Amino acid sequence: MTGNKPTRSDGIDPAARSRARRRAAQALYAWELGGNPMRKVIDDFRHEQDMQIADLEYFEDLLRGVETHRSELDGGLAPFLDRDIERVDPIERAVLRMAAYELKQRLDVPYKVVLNEAVEVAKRFGSEQGHTYVNGVLDKLAHAWRTTETGT
Repeated sequence: MTGNKPTRSDGIDPAARSRARRRAAQALYAWELGGNPMRKVIDDFRHEQDMQIADLEYFEDLLRGVETHRSELDGGLAPFLDRDIERVDPIERAVLRMAAYELKQRLDVPYKVVLNEAVEVAKRFGSEQGHTYVNGVLDKLAHAWRTTETGT
């Protein structure tokens, strides 16, 4: 432990990563609905006071990763959705894309962490039962993309 911040042996602060994910979901929502370039969205969010306690590097990686890989992420999610991705609630869509990016590109993050964090973000910002939808979709995606880790 360093100061008041609990960190793991690899120096990662899980609480700061959780905050980064919450802000990233909000930023992805704003990006999609607002139509602004990702650079502006990142700049706008970086100036928020509570971003000082989030993992800014991880926040930016999530946003740029979703922007860059959106088609691939949507294609991976599609078989596990009960509707077209564009018809999914915008908050749940942002969470699904963010978690799909982590599952595909951030192999340093265990899939159970990705799923748990996504469910928590969906509970906080999504519709009343949105987190159960997110959990179901991501569980299937994790079993498809992380077969070595999930044992399937």
